[in-house]
Formats: sequence, structure tokens, C-alpha cells
Amino acid sequence: MAAVSAKTPTTSLPLDPQNPQFSKLNSSKSLNFSHIFQKSHLFSVKKTHQNPLLSSSSSTSTPTTDPNSHLIQLCSNNQLEQAIVFLKSIKELHGTIGEETFVALARICEFKRATNEGCEVFSCILNCMTQLSLRLGNALLSMFVRLGNLSDAWYVFGKMEERDVFSWNVLIGGYAKNGYFDEALDLYQRMLWAGIRPDVYTFPCVLRTCGGLPDWRMGREIHAHVIRFSYESEIDVVNALITMYVKCGDVGNARVLFDGMSKRDRISWNAMISGYFENGEFLEGLMLFSSMREFGLFPDLMTMTSMISACEALGDAILGRALHGYVSRMDFYSDVSVHNSLIQLYSAIGNWEEAEKIFDRIQWKDVVSWTAMISGYESNGYPEKAIKTYKMMVLEGVMPDEITIASVLSACTSLGLLEMGVKLQQLAERRGLIAYVIVSNTLIDLYSKCNCIDKALEIFRRIPDKNVISWTSIILGLRINNRSLEALIFFREMTRHQDPNSVTLASVLSACSRISALMCGKEIHAYVLRNGMEFHGFLPNALLDFYVRCGRMTPALNLFNMQKEDVTAWNILLTGYAQRGQGALAMELFDGMITSSVKPDEITFISLLRACSRSGLVAEGLDYLNSMESKYFIVPNLKHYACVVDLLGRAGLVDDAYDFIVSLPVKPDSAIWGALLNACRIHRQVELGDLAAKHILETDERGVGYYVLLCNFYSDNGRWDEVVRLRKIMIEKGLTIDPGCSWIEVKGNVHAFLSGDNLHPQSKEINAVVEGFYEKMKAAHRSESERYRVNEVEDSKAEIFCGHSERLAIAFGLINTAPGTPIWVTKNLYMCKSCHDTIKFISEVVRREISIRDTEHFHNFKDGRCTCGDENYLRET
Repeated sequence: MAAVSAKTPTTSLPLDPQNPQFSKLNSSKSLNFSHIFQKSHLFSVKKTHQNPLLSSSSSTSTPTTDPNSHLIQLCSNNQLEQAIVFLKSIKELHGTIGEETFVALARICEFKRATNEGCEVFSCILNCMTQLSLRLGNALLSMFVRLGNLSDAWYVFGKMEERDVFSWNVLIGGYAKNGYFDEALDLYQRMLWAGIRPDVYTFPCVLRTCGGLPDWRMGREIHAHVIRFSYESEIDVVNALITMYVKCGDVGNARVLFDGMSKRDRISWNAMISGYFENGEFLEGLMLFSSMREFGLFPDLMTMTSMISACEALGDAILGRALHGYVSRMDFYSDVSVHNSLIQLYSAIGNWEEAEKIFDRIQWKDVVSWTAMISGYESNGYPEKAIKTYKMMVLEGVMPDEITIASVLSACTSLGLLEMGVKLQQLAERRGLIAYVIVSNTLIDLYSKCNCIDKALEIFRRIPDKNVISWTSIILGLRINNRSLEALIFFREMTRHQDPNSVTLASVLSACSRISALMCGKEIHAYVLRNGMEFHGFLPNALLDFYVRCGRMTPALNLFNMQKEDVTAWNILLTGYAQRGQGALAMELFDGMITSSVKPDEITFISLLRACSRSGLVAEGLDYLNSMESKYFIVPNLKHYACVVDLLGRAGLVDDAYDFIVSLPVKPDSAIWGALLNACRIHRQVELGDLAAKHILETDERGVGYYVLLCNFYSDNGRWDEVVRLRKIMIEKGLTIDPGCSWIEVKGNVHAFLSGDNLHPQSKEINAVVEGFYEKMKAAHRSESERYRVNEVEDSKAEIFCGHSERLAIAFGLINTAPGTPIWVTKNLYMCKSCHDTIKFISEVVRREISIRDTEHFHNFKDGRCTCGDENYLRET
């Protein structure tokens, strides 16, 4: 930095309005540059030395001698419209306009935020002169900056004959206020090069710019300038320095400055207290607040809103109530911003009833009040109340902002209100709120969870500046819509633009586990370890769940041993044993859980009961149910009852299962009746099965899984008319069964195979391998397993509910892996008996271990046997 003169001269610095140093303004934000009016000069300008602030006496008559006096009088009386009309008529009177008159006109346009009138005045000035004086130029600069018209402000700056520190301060402040932080700092540097000495108003503006970027290095450099120009004792400058440091995350230097101040005002205390809170140092902020009171300084509105926000972040209900009581005795308690902060506080700590009371006491609610209450309802699990409050807000005539729209969309997502969500999107598009990324992100979440993933993808592609939440939302949306392979592709694309966070990685791990993309999951595990994220949020359990679902129990147990204090980790492992039908291991694990003093929860017993059901451990399962409330103080819910019905039904105790349902203290749901129907299907209890089917259709008309179960039940009993009727109902309701799809990972690449798929590059080889096994099975007299080839009814049923896609995946694995290598396949539907028998035969012939995970079970085939005991597949008639 060149040495800067201590004097403050006015300078004549020619500036090109199209200076390339500022060319990026055109691309960073849309600026409306003024046109140079090419008209003949209708006015001659002369300097007048009259005081622009005249008496307030009103005069509206048209003068015949001095138009300047009349215009200044109109400006003084706040009659801008009349002044503009008179100004336009002067060309007919052939009068002369003084500089002071234009200054007065510019100031009233600035005061009244009159954009159109300001442009009228400016056009008259441009027609009169090629250069602007210091006084008139500063007035125009101030006007255009206040109106947000930076392009014309920059043009005026370039037309000025000379500039003083006020000229530079106004322009720097204008760029900073409109978010052009880099341009504002460039202007400050040029100001120094021009020899202009900064004053006490320059540094607060420039320092706020450094905090806005944030740019700690530039802030330190400006701090040095403050000392060089001897402003380090100015309280406003030091306050700006404190704010700059806390915005840049340097709370230490901010506190050094604060402690070194000989005199502090409330702004000083507020800057330091809020700085601690913004940087997560809540205890220090609270201690400083206590010190502020000890110094006899009463907090103001900003202090208390910062304190209440800190309590919200901490979730400290006791301190929050204490602050509420404290602020209620202050004069500014009636201010709506205090009530808004209190609503947010009580919503954050789960006390929505108190938030509701505060909301009802607000006489004049603003959009923040309504949004805080809507968001509070939504975050506390009351989406219906959130929707109702939004409708009241609309009736009151309050227009929503982007936060309101996002909160209501989240409530719509919770309730599945797709139609209302579409209307909110249309409202957001009309009001320009769709440009806010928070609105687009919540729309992605809404459409994803309402099974409109293509619409979600459309919204995602329209986001110009995608953040990590945008990517995470679409990845999770693809996963829950069974498009996990696409989710992995989007994740690869994301990593080329920005770093994922722990939520992103957990979502991707879920997609990996869905299609058993082991290598991809291991890569994410390595990324987690490299970046020290192994203990971040849900990631430890997400990794454990990934290895359990992929059937890799050794690394899963290694991870489990590192987090034995977390009940979720125990539940994941219990679920893994339940899926494999390993009831004995599940019971042993539960005993270890109790020994380790880990308190079981509702999910623990769901997994435990499922494990007992899959292993035929009826007595043990019933014992666990009876001990839930008496020993562990957990009240059984509908999910636990459904597990018990499944437990009894699978064991052949169908009548006992029905008696259990009848004796329940709550109304059975579709899951309970579905468990009974499955038992009736297995054990051919037609009459009881009809009863269960009737209840299912009454309680759940949209569940595709139940329609599949019903079709299986009726087809197993030869009632094809009922199957046809159900299929017709499904078509009418728009319910579809996903086509059979299987995934296999070979050499780090995941390959997907759809039923009847012939698009794979190796389709000919794959089909040849499959046909070869059919011929070998025929030669080995395995005709019973081939009934699907001659029985058109069973063939149709298996194609709908199984798809046989796993056969293609296995053939691909056999072709592309070394002999003896285990083959792991995941499919999205149940495995049929035909496929089960075929894969048993293949495992015996090729002497390989083949693992298949279908929609609910693990099947490990080896030497012609399956670990499921030939029970857990879609049975034929």
C-alpha cells in the first residue's frame, strides 16, 4: 500500500464509468445503467447561494420571475409532484435553474424514495452540464445510493469535477449495502491511492464489508489503517472492528479490543455478546451479559433478542423462562421482535403451548410472527396446526416470505398434501420466492416424499446455486423412490462441486445398502475416516446399518464394539439378526444389552419379536411381550402387536393369532390384519383369511404391499376371479408394482438387471448361461422346480411378484468373477420358489456361495442349501 497523505484534498480523478475493474457488476447482479440523454440544452445552470431550507409557508401559485425560489419552496413544503410538474414546464418559460435548486430536488427525491422523480431530475441535469460540482454530485450520489441505483451512482461519480471523503464514503457504503463487497473494498483501495484520508465514517462501512465476505486478512489490514490514521479510540470504529472480527470467527481479537476500550456503549456490549453466540461460545456470551448488568448498563432490544436466540440454540428452558420474566418488565417488551424471539424460543424447547399464548397476545402480527408460529407447529410435530395457521395468515392479508413458504411446504410434506404443495409452488413462482434455495429444497423434499421424483428432479435442475442441502435432498429423494443407482450417480456429481456433510453421507450409505454397493460404501467409510467424521451425528450408525444390510457382519461387529453405549447400534444389530432368522443370536445380543446397562426402547422389542417370529421361538417371543411393560416400562404399540400376530401365525397358531387380535386394547391396523392374512396364506385358512382381507381393504386402500399379499392369498387358493378384481382396483387407483430388479456389484461397479432385460452389453452371454442351467436341471430330473415353465398361471404370478431378475444378476456374476468368488445380489421384490430352487441348484453345480437379499429376507445358498430352511420365499400353489 502506498503512503497516504495526511491531508484531505479534494481531487479531480477522471473515472471511466465502464472501468473494467468494475465490469463484473454486470454479471454478479442485474444493474440498470442509465442512458445518456442526447437532447439540446434547454437549461442554463447558475450557482445560487440561497438557503434551501426556507420557511414552511405554502405557495402553489405559478411565479413569473424566479423559478428557483418557487421550486425550493415546493421542496421545502414536501410537494415533490408539483415541483416535478413545474420543472417540466420551465422550458416554456425559458427560465434558468440554479445548482441549489437541483440539490434541493435531489434531497427530497432521496427522502421520499422517489425513483421515477429522481430520474426526471437527473435527466434535466444531464441536459444542462457535462461535469458535476462537488455539492451537486454528492447530493445525486446520496440520492441514487438510497434508491439502490448503483449504476447511475457510479456514473455520477465519474462525472464529478472533484470528490471529497463524503463522495467516496457514500459510494463505498452503497456497494457494500447491496452486497457488492469486493467492489466496495476496491473502491476503498482506490480512495487511498487518490490521496483521500478516511474519516470516522469510512472505517465502519469498510469493516462491515470485511465481515460480510468474510475476509479476515483484509480486515486485519484495515485495522492497521485505523491505527495509522489514529482512529483506534473512536468508539464507532472500535465497535465496527469487534463486529468484523466476530463475523470472521476471530472472537479472541474481538475480546482483546473490547477489553481495551476506555469507554463502551450498548453497541459495544451487544457486538461482543452476539459475537460469542454466533460463534457457538454461549457460556462466554452469558457471562458477558452478567458483566454488562454489573456495570450498571441496562440491556436494550438487541441485547435481549440476542439472549433469547442464544437460549433457543442452547435449548435451555429454565434460562429461557427467566429471560422471559426479565424482559417482560422492560419498556420494549411490547415490541413485536421480542415476542417473535420468544415464540421461536418456546418452539425450540418444545413448549408450543406457551409459544401459542405469546402469539395470541401480539396485537399487530408481522410476517415473522406468523412464520415463527407456523415453523414452531411444524417442528413440534403438529403439521395440521401449521397449515391452519397459514390459512389464517392468508385471511389476515399478510403475504408470506420465503421462510413461511418453506415451513408450510414442510408441513405439507408431513401430511402428504401434494395438491396444496403445488399451489404453494405456484405462489412462490408468482412472487419470485422460488429463487430462494430454501424454497426449492423443501419442494424437492415434498415431491420426493409424495412419489413425484421426476418433479423433484425438475426443481433441482432449475436451482442455479445448489447448496449441500439441495444435493442431499435429491439424493435422499432418489433413494426413497427406489432409484438408488441414480442417487449414487448424483453423489459422484456432487463431489465435483462441493463437499458432502454427514447427512449427505448417511443418505448415500442408505442408497449403497439398498443395492449392496459394497465398494462404494467402503469408499464413503474411507472418506469419513480421512476427514475425521467417524463420530459425526448419524454416521456411525449409518455405517453400521450399511454393513449389516450388506451382510458383512465382521466389519459391522467391529463398528458395533466402538459404540456399545448407543441403543440405536444395538437395535441395528438386532434387526440384522432378525432379517437372517437368527433368533438365538438376537436373544443372546439382547441379554448382552441388558448386562451392559443399555436401556431398550420400542424399536428394540420390534426387532427382538421379529427375530423370534422368524426362528419359531413362540414362547420366548411372548415372554418378551409380557416383560415390556412390567419390566422395562414400555407400552406395546400396534407394531409390537403385529409382530406377535406374525409370531403366532408363522408357527401355525392361526386361531390363537386371531384371538390375540380380538383381545387387543386398541383397534387393529392394516399391518396386524396383514400379518394374519399371511399366516392364513401359509396355512390355507381360507375363511379367516377372507376376514383379514376384508379388514385390510377397509383400513388401507393405497398399500401396494397388501394388494400383493391379497393376490398371493387368493391365487394360492385358486380364486383367480378375486385376483382379477384386485388387479382392476389397483389399476383404477393408479397403484403399480415395481418391475423386478436386481443389483450386483462387480469390480466396484454396480450393475442393474430388470425382468426380461436384454439391454445389457452381455445379454447374449447371460441368457446363454441361464439357459444352460435350465438344461442341466432338466437332465438332473429337477422337473418339479421347473413348473413355472409349463404352468402359465404360476408363471404369470411369479413374473408379477418376483420377476426372476436375480437369475440374470447371478449369471452376470458367474461370467465376470473368478471361480470360487462369493456372489452377492440384492433384489427389490420377494424371491419366488422357482428362483429359490434354481439358485440352490446353481450353488451346488458351481460350488460357490450365493447370497440374495430380497425385500425382507437374507438367503445364503451353499452346496444346494439355503439358510432360510426353504421357508422365506414367495410360495406357489
